[in-house]
Amino acid sequence: MARRRSLGDISYGLVIGGLAALAVLIIVTPVIVVLMTSFTEGRSLRFPPTGFSFRWYEQLFDATQSRQIHKAAGNSLEVACFSTLFGVVLATLASLGLARNRRKMARIADNFFMSPLVLPGITFGLAALVYFSTLGFRPSLDLMIAGHLVVTMPFILRTTTASLSQLDPALLDSSHSLGASWFYTLRRVTLPLIAPGIAAGAFLAFMASIDNVPVSLFLSNARTDTLPIRMWGMMESTLDVRVAAVSGVLITAAFLLMLIMEWTVGLTRRMRD
Repeated sequence: MARRRSLGDISYGLVIGGLAALAVLIIVTPVIVVLMTSFTEGRSLRFPPTGFSFRWYEQLFDATQSRQIHKAAGNSLEVACFSTLFGVVLATLASLGLARNRRKMARIADNFFMSPLVLPGITFGLAALVYFSTLGFRPSLDLMIAGHLVVTMPFILRTTTASLSQLDPALLDSSHSLGASWFYTLRRVTLPLIAPGIAAGAFLAFMASIDNVPVSLFLSNARTDTLPIRMWGMMESTLDVRVAAVSGVLITAAFLLMLIMEWTVGLTRRMRD
């Protein structure tokens, strides 16, 4: 016979449910407001929007009227793609060396690699600018790729390490006992099995790079600004409604990519592990 729920259990459920609903409301409401604003007929960012129109999306995708936005978006994609690519290689190698290593130095190295997640982004951006300037480098896309690599690689490292920790060692032992070299085992056994974890981390790193402001702000110049910096400038100067249209495109693209990743590699489970 099922136990009857006590008053305390019911109260606890109501409180937790209410807090969860409030959290969802706080997260979702700004997204809805931005999406609604992007379809306004007005010439400035205002809520509630006046009328309904696709004019700002038409201007956004017009190569002449939004040339600077397109250039900034291209810079963001270039930085995100290369930093994610390099991050996948480096984080996978680091995970292979640290996942099953129980020595103290391995734990210290793991904490060192994960430290960018707790370091304030503005602090790292300033430190990176000072460091590269001391070495004689000027702000450029290459420096941004290096800066984004540092702050996004922990996402790939964490999901890849989680996948490696769930890998059955008996599979590797069987491969070795059958005469396979370590490289063959890595290529045909280890990497295919941890590929979903690598893909989940790469997705998180890519999205974090696209959205990054602090590092890009310090390591960019007038010719290499990224999309978030361009949007910030448009907000400060003219309250251009195309900012809301850009946000609408980014929200839609991120949602579709998240659905694809959830369907293919189980993104939620990889993040939880």
